[in-house]
Amino acid sequence: MSAGAKILPAKTALVVVDLQNDFLHPRGAYARGGDANPPALLLPERVAGVARALKAGGGLVVASQFTLWPDAKGEPMISPHLKALRPYLARGDFAPGSWGQANVDALAGLVDVTVSKVAYSAFFNTQLDWVLRRAGIDTVAVCGIVTNGGVASTVRDAHMRDYRTLVLGDGCAAFGEERHDTALADMRNVAEVTDCAPFITSLA
Repeated sequence: MSAGAKILPAKTALVVVDLQNDFLHPRGAYARGGDANPPALLLPERVAGVARALKAGGGLVVASQFTLWPDAKGEPMISPHLKALRPYLARGDFAPGSWGQANVDALAGLVDVTVSKVAYSAFFNTQLDWVLRRAGIDTVAVCGIVTNGGVASTVRDAHMRDYRTLVLGDGCAAFGEERHDTALADMRNVAEVTDCAPFITSLA
């Protein structure tokens, strides 16, 4: 499919990366740890509007949920890389089935499929590719947090799997505007970068 072509909703999935309570809610793990990401707080309502428009045309909405699985003692299994970055993460944070792991309230009733992920990419060790193929999806629009982390990794994995891949620039956020802008510029090599409103307009 050529860049700029109309998007067929029934063949398209919105992939929402990690818009979860523990990342965004004032009572979530990141807020408790002092990691504020103000631009990310603007995303849920904006992304929800895209989800509603795509679903109205028969499209699929998938959400990834970063998950810290507990070990036999109930302690979260955190990668050394993440533990160094976020030393405050503790027992119960991002736990499977917990309030913190759940999608933010703005996405209630809009998500068709949820996958639990353990690393940056929503494709790594999840059933996302299987779900998209089974649903007949050939186009994915990726949004969420953070632009230079989970979003960028998911976008590159989608590109490698031959999906037509779009990034909703104003549907993403990072810890810092420069990181966000640099990541979007880099993703232009493998994806179409647009914004939420033009994406909705492009739905055929």
